[in-house]
Amino acid sequence: MIPNVSSTSKMKCFHCGEDCNDMVIVSQERNFCCQGCKLVYEVLSENDLCSYYDIESHPGQSQKSKKFQSNRFDYLDDQDTANRLLDFSNQTESHITFNIPAIHCSSCIWLLENLSQINSGVFYSRVDFIKKKVQIKILHNKISIKELVNLLSTIGYEPKINLSNLDEKPESGIDKRLIQRLAVAGFCFGNMMLFSIPEYFTEAELIDSSFRGLFSYLNVILAIPVVAYSASDYYRSAWNSIKQKQINMDVPIVLGIISLFVYSLWEIFAFHQSGYMDSLGGLLFFLLLGKIYQQKTFSTLEFDRDYKSYFPIAVTRIVKDQENVVPLSSLKVGDVILVRDEELIPADALLLSTKASIDFSFVTGEEVPVPKLKGELVYAGGRQKGDAILLTVQKLPSQGYLTDLWNNESFEKGNKKLLEPLSNKISSVFTWSILLIATLAFAYWSFLDFSTAIKVFASVLIVACPCALAMSTPFTLGNTLRIFGKSKFYLKNAAVVERLALIDTVVFDKTGTLTDPSDANINYQGELLSEDSRSILKSMVERSSHPLSNRINSWLGNQAGLSLEEVTEVKGAGIEAIFKNQYFRLGSAEFTGFTNKIDSQKGNVVYLTVEGQELGYFQIESGLREKAEEVVNQLKDDYDLHVLSGDYPHEQTYLEEKLGREINFNFKQSPTDKLYYLRALNRSHCTLMLGDGLNDAGALQESEVGVALSDRVSHFSPASDAIMDSAVFGKIPGFLSFAKSSRLIIKASFVLSLLYNLVGLGLAVQGLLSPVICAILMPLSSISVVVFTTLTTNFVAWKKGLLPSKFI
Repeated sequence: MIPNVSSTSKMKCFHCGEDCNDMVIVSQERNFCCQGCKLVYEVLSENDLCSYYDIESHPGQSQKSKKFQSNRFDYLDDQDTANRLLDFSNQTESHITFNIPAIHCSSCIWLLENLSQINSGVFYSRVDFIKKKVQIKILHNKISIKELVNLLSTIGYEPKINLSNLDEKPESGIDKRLIQRLAVAGFCFGNMMLFSIPEYFTEAELIDSSFRGLFSYLNVILAIPVVAYSASDYYRSAWNSIKQKQINMDVPIVLGIISLFVYSLWEIFAFHQSGYMDSLGGLLFFLLLGKIYQQKTFSTLEFDRDYKSYFPIAVTRIVKDQENVVPLSSLKVGDVILVRDEELIPADALLLSTKASIDFSFVTGEEVPVPKLKGELVYAGGRQKGDAILLTVQKLPSQGYLTDLWNNESFEKGNKKLLEPLSNKISSVFTWSILLIATLAFAYWSFLDFSTAIKVFASVLIVACPCALAMSTPFTLGNTLRIFGKSKFYLKNAAVVERLALIDTVVFDKTGTLTDPSDANINYQGELLSEDSRSILKSMVERSSHPLSNRINSWLGNQAGLSLEEVTEVKGAGIEAIFKNQYFRLGSAEFTGFTNKIDSQKGNVVYLTVEGQELGYFQIESGLREKAEEVVNQLKDDYDLHVLSGDYPHEQTYLEEKLGREINFNFKQSPTDKLYYLRALNRSHCTLMLGDGLNDAGALQESEVGVALSDRVSHFSPASDAIMDSAVFGKIPGFLSFAKSSRLIIKASFVLSLLYNLVGLGLAVQGLLSPVICAILMPLSSISVVVFTTLTTNFVAWKKGLLPSKFI
């Protein structure tokens, strides 16, 4: 249909809602102000997405300043330039994350998460509303990066692309629009207070009575930008909530604003009285001030989680042929890194080794390893399978991206019995209750004094603060996360804190968890190893991340390795390698075929065979980890304790003597056996699994809380809920106890918030509080919750030895 064009100055654009000042474009009986808005509507209409207009009346940004020319993004035709934007890419799909400042409401989220219905080349899109980012996954054969950016711009959500600072970390900040609204409210409020001074001194004749009316009219003029502009976010939030048939905490606030404004207009123009415009200005000023404080505090928490070593990956960097373990934040473009078997690739890098086998299952969900050859780009998030490889870093690691992998929805666990969903439900019920109380109070006072009735109605709506109730859980858990992080115990998200508090059963993996591989004594018995045998053995163990392989690797020192034809690691059994058509096996007696088994009561035995011939064995006496006995003794009175091990039960007597006979020992457990063991326990218990994240990844995922204990923090498993530095193993009882205390602090803050609201409501319904006082008390209630939870969690953490006194 060819649109009709005619002049108009009154019609509204169906898409953006702006006046069609110069022309109106008519298409499908709809009026549009420009070709951009018409195109957006046609895109939505053709893909049966016009329900978008039911969610948000004026979605997106104004299109009049946009020129949707196909050549605007021609620079993205350059593959190298487009690759700089990618998080991941393979033969069929690419993943990319865009910063889109235009995201501002529920309809933005709805449209951006339904891109797949607009273009079939998009098969996944997820919006992070707080960060104003959208992660999109596309199919190469259906849409290019340039076409995707064009599509986003066409529908009003042009990404902010700045290739010069892609690797810079975003700064924590506050919404500038909120600052502008606060500035307008503050300016108007100050002047309204000045004009209202004569009303505060009614007994003194400060000015001529004729000026009183003038000042009242001036207050009306000053109140208009406050009500129309400064309060606009509250209107939008309340309207979206109502359209979705829900009631959020902004609905009572909007009702209070409207009632005060309308009643003040009635008083000023009908009865020539002063009204409450000054109170209304103060109300909005203090509400916005509290909102900025809340936003700043949340922003600080988010900033700490993302950029202050929250994600504890260390990297093995090669400098002058020497291995140095450095934190992720120290990695630079051009650095050469070593990645061993099962280790995560922390940054986009070029492969220097001849070949690699990369498992991208944490990124794509596909578990089939992808072969890579020398010179190819390997994306962050992949896991090396096989020999250790060398790579050179091409792009600085993004902790936000790696954290997203850790928080992949495939590893999410239920929120049963958690307080955060409960607090959200309570807030919803609380809001309805406030509306009912305000209505009843208004009805009662209407028969006595209508002016007082309006003030009481507004005061009740404003003083009640469900936000304080809703904030208690995230702020308590957020501060708990920070305290755990300072203690080298890194949790995936706040829900893990709550699940820790519900634990009643603790399951330990033995090797590398209860035992300490870094303090092991290693003794080789058997035939003398030739130089070639030692080199072959070096090449076998250096590609493995198992604790016992690491000990043998250390024992071999700087021994040079040899290029092996094939290396295969069987989890929980051992390593097999082929060199000059000879099979070398290192591992358990059954795996290697070793018949002369060694009985050791204090450690592990690793056997070595060549073509079935028994060369010898390594006796590795790790002993118990420091403070293991103390940890078990503190836990066994409050928790059911279990030990799982893939070894034979020859150490059971020794472990029972050291740890006690109350523990349930289970030996000869394969990784699959461990998984099923946890699954059986979960039917009647809430389990915590502590392992090294290697042979027990399935058990970590199956448990309610899976903690990967690591001596080398590069051994990271997204299947775990937390990563614990082995140096703080002795603090496990304190961590569990602190998690329980955090849950109690949340409940205490619930009570504090409830008491505040009861006292505030009691005074408000009696007409003892003015709306402006209520506006001051509302953010103060939020501040009191933040101060209470922060100080209390810090104090409890200090009492439990998790924080030094300087943090109190």
